[in-house]
Amino acid sequence: MPDEDGYFGERVAARYDESEADMFGPEAVDRTVDLLAGLAGKGRALELGIGTGRIALPLARRGVPVQGIDMSRAMTARLHAKPGGDTVGATIGDFATTRVPGTFTLVYLVFNTINNLTTQDAQVDCFRNAADHLEPGGSFVVEVGVPELRRLPPGQTAVPFRIDATQWAFDTYDTVTQAMSSNYVTVVDGRAEHTSIPFRYVWPSELDLMARLAGLRLRDRWEDWDRSPFTHESRRHVSVWEKPAG
Repeated sequence: MPDEDGYFGERVAARYDESEADMFGPEAVDRTVDLLAGLAGKGRALELGIGTGRIALPLARRGVPVQGIDMSRAMTARLHAKPGGDTVGATIGDFATTRVPGTFTLVYLVFNTINNLTTQDAQVDCFRNAADHLEPGGSFVVEVGVPELRRLPPGQTAVPFRIDATQWAFDTYDTVTQAMSSNYVTVVDGRAEHTSIPFRYVWPSELDLMARLAGLRLRDRWEDWDRSPFTHESRRHVSVWEKPAG
């Protein structure tokens, strides 16, 4: 069950960095920050769902002023406790609607965070909120997986994505509502703990329409942060929409 910080409260925040260790490695972080720093240029960046600062802190170390929005006080407390955390501002609120002062050359959402918004209306609002924060010519970047529905045989609703000695993890899909959940069964001191986090999966074409409704236009779409081509076999994408200048 969620606590006052939603599904990313103290219990999740306490081990978040370790549980997602692969995403905190230099190879994953450096490629992401390289691309984002280039898009930010000499301007400011706003991260929606800033969490514990996996991307915000190294981006700030590149000289890009970074602000963030996140609903979880537990996650942002860990951000501010890290070296350099005092240089990154974090506003507590729903990143689909919460405003922060000023405008930015870059707004970004990474690591499937757009799916934390569990309704289509909230995802549409998020694009509008991003557009409202952007300067003309600025970029909105989203990294998100392509729904894994091709891996579902008839009658099956779950797709495993991690199986090891201490954790089993799987996603469930409802193809009618686009509701999904990520489920983790973790063995701690010989006892199994279960965590389930709800999401809403979304297609690239659907995101493009949300962008158009917000006055943004697609500029680039890649499979990964290294700008590799996006194809019909890609399991995720990094998409860049821009706010027209003038």
